[in-house]
Amino acid sequence: MNDAMIMTTPQAVLTIAVVVAATLLTRFLPYIAFPEGRKIPKYVLYLGKVLAPAVFGLLVVYCLRKTDFFAAPHGLPEIISVLAVILLYRLRHDMALPLIGGTACYMILIRVM
Repeated sequence: MNDAMIMTTPQAVLTIAVVVAATLLTRFLPYIAFPEGRKIPKYVLYLGKVLAPAVFGLLVVYCLRKTDFFAAPHGLPEIISVLAVILLYRLRHDMALPLIGGTACYMILIRVM
């Protein structure tokens, strides 16, 4: 093992403290910034509506960025898996099932094709 990779005890404690503080801050900041009874700004409501679809769109682009549609299997595992995600979402309107189902479909297809 490389000695440069080992943290001292104070470094490990400080790292854990920073991670805990950052996690707590991200959990409680919305309640501090927008206490009950205070009107939520329109731009925050807008971001709440558009960020989730934008992130999923970005994930689709990221996942398909290196797909070679001109070489076998011509992107079929990716295309079938994307269609499976769309179908599963249309059936349940829940993100857990499409994510799990699409991942499972893709993993099976890349082993079989």
